Amino acid sequence: MILLCNDDGFNADGLRALYHELSQEDDVIIVAPETEQSAMGHAITLSQPLKVRKVVEEGKFIGYAVNGTPADCVKLAIAVLLDEPPRLVVSGINLGGNLGICALYSGTVSAATEAMIMGVPSIAVSLDTYEDPDFSPAAKFIRKLIPTVMKKGLPQGVVLNVNVPPVPEAELAGVAITRQGKSRVVESFDKRADPRNNTYYWMAGEMRFDEVEDGADCVMVSKNYISVTPIHFDLTHYASIDEIKGWKL
Repeated sequence: MILLCNDDGFNADGLRALYHELSQEDDVIIVAPETEQSAMGHAITLSQPLKVRKVVEEGKFIGYAVNGTPADCVKLAIAVLLDEPPRLVVSGINLGGNLGICALYSGTVSAATEAMIMGVPSIAVSLDTYEDPDFSPAAKFIRKLIPTVMKKGLPQGVVLNVNVPPVPEAELAGVAITRQGKSRVVESFDKRADPRNNTYYWMAGEMRFDEVEDGADCVMVSKNYISVTPIHFDLTHYASIDEIKGWKL
């Protein structure tokens, strides 16, 4: 069985496109947030109970909607809701790319990394647009990718972060195995006042990519390549260990 999750919510078009594509050949179940949980990162819920709603559509059981984060959904699915662990977790299709530092903020990527932590191979997939999305090319690519992932396996601790350019299938330049690009969010804050004249701020901003060389995820997607980045979450900077030891703390 393949487990699907996301951070855009149970009824998101990208998740449903993936479900309809993959269910043609596999047993698929959705366990996803009840509502949008974008940019939640790897947050988990500790201060309140998780409520689960069984979802049946057109007489068919398709999964569970959970009032939690993407990581919550994967934990709950593997530990409680499923009779046995899934053979694969696919998270997405996210509306908007998860390129560069976005992979750190992304609930979509975090659902996949939570699966990896729990011993299940996983893929995160995103479509790099917010306007007029066509999720079909991304869904078809994941369907073709899954047999290779299952046959070859993934290195221990590694998740595949897939980003698909927003072009018709015929205009895709190919597939590029990439590294995570350098980027940052350039924030802006809109200062406002509520009816009682209390000040509040609404965060906005845009992503700035500081990459020009081929091989980075953001560069290759801009050239209409599907980017496949093997990522892991050992945050240790090994080259600095000996230097810090020399500080004699």
